[in-house]
Amino acid sequence: MFDPTTWTGFHTWLSLIAIATGFVVLADLIAGRDRRGWVAAFLATALATSATGFGFPFNAVLPSHIVGVVALVVLAVTVPARYHFRRTGRWNTVYAVGIVASQWLLVFVAVAQAFAKVPALQSLAPTQSEPPFAIAEGVVLLLFVLAGVAALRGRRPSALPA
Repeated sequence: MFDPTTWTGFHTWLSLIAIATGFVVLADLIAGRDRRGWVAAFLATALATSATGFGFPFNAVLPSHIVGVVALVVLAVTVPARYHFRRTGRWNTVYAVGIVASQWLLVFVAVAQAFAKVPALQSLAPTQSEPPFAIAEGVVLLLFVLAGVAALRGRRPSALPA
């Protein structure tokens, strides 16, 4: 799964990099900091993760495709909020919500993959419809809602430099 020479490995590594950089960007957002390199790395890897998810063979639309489309739509609004509108006015809120939502979607999928692939978790929720899976995803959602509130309360730049 982590072999970077396979499509799955490539997609997995992109996901892990997006999640790691996303936590840095989210922490910066909460603290009122803005590090352009980290933001660019997060947005690029989050976009690439969602896009490469469609490179796997499939015969029908799956929940993963729906999550991928939602993630791409969120990023399609977040990227211009950052780079075109420079987070001015309401675009700062759009940007903050987009960052939080993008990171949550990545982590949501990571938790689902953990329950699908890690034997100990798979035994707790073999169909991912059992309470342990719902509790885990519920806790993740709650933490991201709290992070989103904190991010919106973070210092807001009037405009980012070009």
